[in-house]
This record gives sequence, structure tokens and C-alpha cells, in this order.
Amino acid sequence: MSDDAADPLKLIALDADDLAIVSAHLQDAVLKAADLVYLPREQRFALALRRFDWEGAQHGQRRRRLAALHFDRVQSVRSAKLDKNDPDKVLNLLAVTFDLGEDPAGDVTLHFSEGAAIRLSVECIEAQMKDLGPVWEAAATPGHPDGA
Repeated sequence: MSDDAADPLKLIALDADDLAIVSAHLQDAVLKAADLVYLPREQRFALALRRFDWEGAQHGQRRRRLAALHFDRVQSVRSAKLDKNDPDKVLNLLAVTFDLGEDPAGDVTLHFSEGAAIRLSVECIEAQMKDLGPVWEAAATPGHPDGA
């Protein structure tokens, strides 16, 4: 029997609607501060994450997958409530949003639990998310208190 939910996911985001889809697939992904990298010369911001497989959850599977996300045309990066001195602190990604500036430029914000955030000033939305292969059983399905 084929397990379609196990097929690697590859998404490209070129506008706010695309980014909302990427955000939905990455909700509750976990990573460490050490998994974040900004390459100013390449105008790229990249991160490796362990995403919860929400599609698999619809089929009774409870698993995580290693995935990568990168943004191109990044002009600057700012962060709030991130401890750069603790590269092993686990971060829980809640959402990825876009605030339009002078079209098509704006700010992409990675929202993490405990109020932490990373804001990328971008020329335009140009992002790619890709599963990298490993899949493993998750200990639990992520949940959120009402209203969170």
C-alpha cells in the first residue's frame, strides 16, 4: 500500500497566499537557533527544521520530517526575544507571515513560541520549502490552548 503522506513535500512561495500555505505546513516545526543562517552576500536566509507532518496526521500518522526553508532577496534580518548565546535552545515555529511594504517588498516574519520572532526585510517573496528525507514517529501531536 502506498503512503502518499510520506511523499516529500516541495513548495515555492512567490506571494502572500503561497507563503500562507508554507506557513500551514510548517506550523509547530521545531528547530534550534544553530539551525538558522543569514548569508548577506547571497541575500539568503535559511533554516533547517523538523516539521510536524500535518498531512500524515489526517491519515492517522504522527510523525516529523527534516525540512529546509530558505528565503532569497533578503535585505536585512532582525530578531526579537532570541538568545543568540544559546544555540541549542529549541524554538517552536508558530507561523510565517508577510507585511507588504512598497509593493512587492515587505517583511516576512517567522513567529515562534514565547514571543520570539525573526523579521526578514525582502525585495519580494521568494521562498522554497523542501522535505529532506528522514521521517520519524513523533511523540505527540502538537496542540494549542484555546485562542492560541
